[in-house]
Amino acid sequence: MSSSSRLAGLDTLRALAIVLVFMNHYLLFVSEGGAFGFWGEIGWVGVDLFFALSGYLIGNQIFAALRSEHGFSLPRFYARRFLRTLPSFYAVLALYYLWPAFRGESALLPLWKFLTFTQNINLTPGTAFSHAWSLCVEEQFYVLLPAVALLIAACRRSLQWAWLAVAASVIVGMLVRATLWDEYVQVPRGGLGYYKYIYYASWCRFDELVAGVALALLKNHHPSAWARLTAYGNRNLLAGIVSTALMFYVFLDDHYGYWVTVFGYPALAASFSLLLVAALSPGSALYKLRVPGAASLALWSYAIYLLHKQLCILLRPHLQDLGYGPDSFMAILFSIAVSVATGWLLYRWVETPFMRLRARYVPTHHA
Repeated sequence: MSSSSRLAGLDTLRALAIVLVFMNHYLLFVSEGGAFGFWGEIGWVGVDLFFALSGYLIGNQIFAALRSEHGFSLPRFYARRFLRTLPSFYAVLALYYLWPAFRGESALLPLWKFLTFTQNINLTPGTAFSHAWSLCVEEQFYVLLPAVALLIAACRRSLQWAWLAVAASVIVGMLVRATLWDEYVQVPRGGLGYYKYIYYASWCRFDELVAGVALALLKNHHPSAWARLTAYGNRNLLAGIVSTALMFYVFLDDHYGYWVTVFGYPALAASFSLLLVAALSPGSALYKLRVPGAASLALWSYAIYLLHKQLCILLRPHLQDLGYGPDSFMAILFSIAVSVATGWLLYRWVETPFMRLRARYVPTHHA
């Protein structure tokens, strides 16, 4: 999306997502005393917000192209997606494999798992570059969604089949989480089994991306319903804030519980979907709000996500030697500054050149 066509509301949500993820990772891997408090504890939901955003944006691209004069080109879609996501990912992956000091003492999985985006399958927490699990989920989704969309579009009554696929995704996700919870997690506080077989698993998280796809389907194929929905932007914003706050409470209270595991993720995705609708509603405060720096953070968020966690881990002992403990204001401020600066560098020197290549050789129009 070009800078001129970017929506401030979506940028605000994307910036919020990377801030939440940063706070959670800092709390888990750097802090000694609960840095960022409540927001550090709940910050993992930033990934879920990224999922909802990705589902909507990719779904909107596909459905709009399917309805366009030129139609949808699967090779063009894959070329544009991979030129957007792979160069920065491979650049950071090279740091982990070619510069041992960067990964520290953390175990590194075989390279093929990263190259095939299957690292998240049965992933053990704490391995090097473990936060790339969410990128695996998204890349798998980017590969599957357009193929499924084309298959459904070729069917008679394709719109009904599309909504059936959305409903089936949510139901199957809940059934799979229920089954895996019974098999691996039946202990009071979750533990290894919860993360390894549920939290990181694509088949347990796809329904969150599908929530965004459902919004795109509604926008592109039910324009009157979409118009009615977006006419009440501030109501959607209020409902989204209230429901999101409720889900935060539910997850903090019983994150690893059976009912929260089964129903919590689609409920959280639904809450984020209300925020997405508000961000897309011209009359809402979220649509109109211009948060200073949010557009830049949104633009650099992917690069920041790739680098920030390991950089903060590496900075900690050096800052400690200078007398700045990990929970001190100066240590946190410096870690934020380095994360943003290196994210910008990765965006500027790796992502941007490939985006220019994409614009030149794989433009948005469909030939």
